[in-house]
Amino acid sequence: MTVTEKLCPRERYYLKCPYEREPDRMVLHNTGNDAPAINEITYMINRPEEVSFHFAVDDTGAVRGLPLERNAWASGDGRGPGNMLGIHIEICYSKSGGERFHKAEDNAARLTAELLRERGWGLDRVTKHQDYDGKYCPHRTLDMGWERFLCVVKKYLEGDNMDYEKFREYMDRYHRELEARTVSDWAKDTWGWAEDNGLLDGSSPRAPLTREQAAMVLYRVLSPREGA
Repeated sequence: MTVTEKLCPRERYYLKCPYEREPDRMVLHNTGNDAPAINEITYMINRPEEVSFHFAVDDTGAVRGLPLERNAWASGDGRGPGNMLGIHIEICYSKSGGERFHKAEDNAARLTAELLRERGWGLDRVTKHQDYDGKYCPHRTLDMGWERFLCVVKKYLEGDNMDYEKFREYMDRYHRELEARTVSDWAKDTWGWAEDNGLLDGSSPRAPLTREQAAMVLYRVLSPREGA
């Protein structure tokens, strides 16, 4: 994993990372846009608000913007454990997703494993933004499955030299397994109703719902019907 540095100037510590601390966890985020890591770090440093994070990771590597022994303002919990004790990693290209995001997420899993190994931490130290203020973040990683992401971190942590092609193979197998699952007993009636009314096509009842798919469902529900 290639990690470069573009560190926040000390004169901005008062705004971006005012507190010294000893971190005890990782906190994962998705950026919500499609900029590379260096742009994310540069924008973070120059913003006038108390918004900050330690790493941004894209499809080519990672950029560190803050000292790890200082806090960041990233998890929305004020002086709570997320901001005060977390090492915050932003995964780039999450707005549009696709191959660049998959590579960025794989790099983030690799970086997370390296940081865990350096500190002698286990997988239980890996948390997500959502755990601290309820925000649905890292949104695309959550859409794809948080446990799936943890499994990738675990492989790197345990020394499995999984390259990107192996990662894609793992992802393809995971999605095939999801698509093969049948609808849960408790959801059969509502699933059938949604299919009968043209809201869903009846496929992959237990697969994650993407934002694109959610938009289509909302359109079908809320848009005027012909002849209405």
